[in-house]
Amino acid sequence: MPTPQIKDEKTYRALRRDGASKEKAARIANDAANSSPEAVGRKGGKAGAYEDRSKADLYSEAKKIGIEGRSKMTKGKLIKALRTY
Repeated sequence: MPTPQIKDEKTYRALRRDGASKEKAARIANDAANSSPEAVGRKGGKAGAYEDRSKADLYSEAKKIGIEGRSKMTKGKLIKALRTY
């Protein structure tokens, strides 16, 4: 599998320092390079809060994206894992 190309290295490094996964940091950095950092921040906000969802819903979402160890996680840990994926 090829290494993803990072278009905005400065943004990527800042996101990694803040705890974002490699995939998430690359996705955001590349979006920021293709538009503007301000536009990237406006993209989200359509989904409801994780806290309002059931543990079963969170588990299903974690399974969909391949989070390991999800069966032993509490609702709080599932939320944290989903936010940092």
